[in-house]
Amino acid sequence: MVIHIALLRAVNVGGRKLAMAELRAMFAMVGFTNTRTILQSGNIVFESGERTGAALEAFLEIETERRLKLRTDYLVRAAEEWNAIVARNPFPRQAKDDPSHLLVLPLKSPPTTTELAALEAALPGRETIAAKGRELYAYYPDGIGKSKLTVALIERKLNTRCTGRNWNTVLKLQAAL
Repeated sequence: MVIHIALLRAVNVGGRKLAMAELRAMFAMVGFTNTRTILQSGNIVFESGERTGAALEAFLEIETERRLKLRTDYLVRAAEEWNAIVARNPFPRQAKDDPSHLLVLPLKSPPTTTELAALEAALPGRETIAAKGRELYAYYPDGIGKSKLTVALIERKLNTRCTGRNWNTVLKLQAAL
């Protein structure tokens, strides 16, 4: 069995509500084990033996729409991938001093050099970004809520879907592995 972290995109924000108990129950119904949710924002840790990667994401998206009537994206990483995400953080000082303003944004696919350059050119303020594989790290020194570096802008420039978690949540998820 492989331990995974699944992140739901845009759940329990902007009116898209999903009870974590319902989510855990669905995961159990489709055969996953040792399922637990972290916080109330669509973070789930579970064990799976068969599916991994994009096939697992697609399966979860289909089952969530079918069983819970919710259409959303999943971004899934195996435990070893999550540990690597933490280890290769390009912003260690910000992680220590200002973790709530440091986001990790798992991406469906890695950005090309051209896409990343387009995003860097579009940075609206003092935000700083770095891409490592299928993750984008973004530091928002002036706060996230009013920044124009939104998920929508990131997805448009990188031509992929994503979701974000602040560094505190990233570490809570790692501790749950």
